[in-house]
Amino acid sequence: MATTLPELLRTLETQRAGARRREQDAVATIKDICAKARQEGRANLTASEDIRVASLQRQQEQARAEADRLGRDLAEAQDAATDEVRDARAMQTRSAEPRTTGASLPAYDRVARIGGEARSYRPDHDPRGKRFLSDVIGAKLGDYSASQRLARHNDEERVENPQYFTRAAGDAGTGAFTGLVVPQYVTELYAPKARARRPFADNCLHHDLPAEGMTVNISAITTGSSAALQASEFTTVSATSMDDTLITENVQTCAGSQDVSRQAIERGTSIEETVMADLFGAHASSLDSTLLNQATTGLAAISASQTYTNATVDTTAIPAAWKQVIQAQNAVELVLLGQAPVSHVVMHNRRWNWLCAAISSSWPVIAGTNVPPQSWGLQLTNEYGPSVRGVTASGLKIIVDANVSTTCLAQATTGGTQDHIYVVAGDECHLWEDPNAPMFIRADQPRAKDLAVVLVAYSYFAYSFRRYANGSAVINGTGLATPSFA
Repeated sequence: MATTLPELLRTLETQRAGARRREQDAVATIKDICAKARQEGRANLTASEDIRVASLQRQQEQARAEADRLGRDLAEAQDAATDEVRDARAMQTRSAEPRTTGASLPAYDRVARIGGEARSYRPDHDPRGKRFLSDVIGAKLGDYSASQRLARHNDEERVENPQYFTRAAGDAGTGAFTGLVVPQYVTELYAPKARARRPFADNCLHHDLPAEGMTVNISAITTGSSAALQASEFTTVSATSMDDTLITENVQTCAGSQDVSRQAIERGTSIEETVMADLFGAHASSLDSTLLNQATTGLAAISASQTYTNATVDTTAIPAAWKQVIQAQNAVELVLLGQAPVSHVVMHNRRWNWLCAAISSSWPVIAGTNVPPQSWGLQLTNEYGPSVRGVTASGLKIIVDANVSTTCLAQATTGGTQDHIYVVAGDECHLWEDPNAPMFIRADQPRAKDLAVVLVAYSYFAYSFRRYANGSAVINGTGLATPSFA
C-alpha cells in the first residue's frame, strides 16, 4: 500500500525526534563518564572510558547527521503538503458550480494536521511505567484501548529502534520469547533500584550486541609479532607471523517471571510499580551473578586460583588479606603486561566491611594517588550500589558486589562458607548488551482458570573473560571464611 503524504510526514517527524534523542543520550552519557572521573579524582579517563567516549562521539555525530538529513526531508515534505493544500483550495475556488455529490468539506476542527506526535508512554505522563504495564496486562485480558496503545508503541519502536523491535518479535534462535520493548526511561528507573543489582557488570568493557545470531566472536592472539636488533645494515630483520584463535561466546537470555492475580491487577494499589521494580531488580542481579558464578565461563571458573590459608578470620588477619590482593595484582599484571592495566578488585560486602574494620599502626610504605597518608586505601562512599566503592593504596578500584558467593569452597562457588576476591583488568572483561540495555516484556495467561496473568521480563547478552589465560585472579581459601569483626 502506498504511503500517503500525512503518513510520510509523521514518519519523518518521529524519526527526526528519535535521532535527536540518540544524540542527546550520547552527550549525556559522555558527561556522566567525565563526571565519574572527576568524582574519583582522575585527571584522565581510563582506556576503556576513552574507547567508550570515542564510540559515543561517533554515535552523536551520526545521530546529528541523521537528524539534519531528516530535517531536510521533512522540510521538503512539508513544502509538498503546503503545495497540495494550496492546489486543492485553488481547485475549489475555480469551481463555479456547487457540487452535486452531497459531500462537504470537513469542519476546521476535524481536519488532520501535521505536527510532532508525542510517544505513547512518556516520563512526564507515565513516570513510573504504571500505565505501560497496566496496558500489557490489560491487553492480555481483552482491553481494546490498551491493545491500541501498545500497537501504537510498537509502531514507534519499529520506526525509531527497528533493531530492538526485531529482537522483541523473536527470531529463529530465540523463538521462545516474543515481547514488547519496555520504554527506556522505565528501564533506567527500575533496573538499578532493587536487590544486589549489577556492580561488576557495570564496570565491564561494554560492546553492542550484534543484531542477529546466537554467538559472538572475539579474537585472542596466540603468536605475536617479534622484534630484535638488526645484525647489520641490509640484513633481514626479525619477523614472526602473527596468529590468533577465535573465542566464541554464546548469546544468553536472562529472564524472570511473576504471576499476578486478576484481583491484584484490578483492585490492588501500585501493583504495576511493585511488579516492574521486582522483575527488573531480579533481572539485573541474575545477569551480574551469571558473569561471576556461571560454570566454565564465569569469572570464578576462568580466573587463576590463588589460595589464601589462614585459620584466623578476625580483624588481626586483615593485613595478611591485603597482601593477598597485591600478590594477585602482580600475577595478573605479569600476564597482561601492557595489554590492559589491572584496574579492579571485586569482593562481597562482608569482605569490604571487614577490611574497613581494621585499626592499625602500620600503613603502606607507598601510597596511591589521592589516598591519604597512613591509610591502606580510600573509601569513596558507604552506600551499596555505586560501581566503585573505594580505591586501594596501589590504585585498584574496589567493586562491592553482593552477587559474589559466600558459600564457596576453594575455587568452587558452592559447598563452603568462603567468599572470593577477584582481581581483574576491566578492559579484559567483555560484556555484550543491546545499546542502552533495553528490556523486553510479555504477558501470558496460561492460568486463566486461576484468574492469573504471568509477566515475563527478559534481555539478551553475552560475555567473555577468556582472551588471556590467567588474565584475572581469584583469591580463595580458609582465610576468606565468614569474617569476624572482633
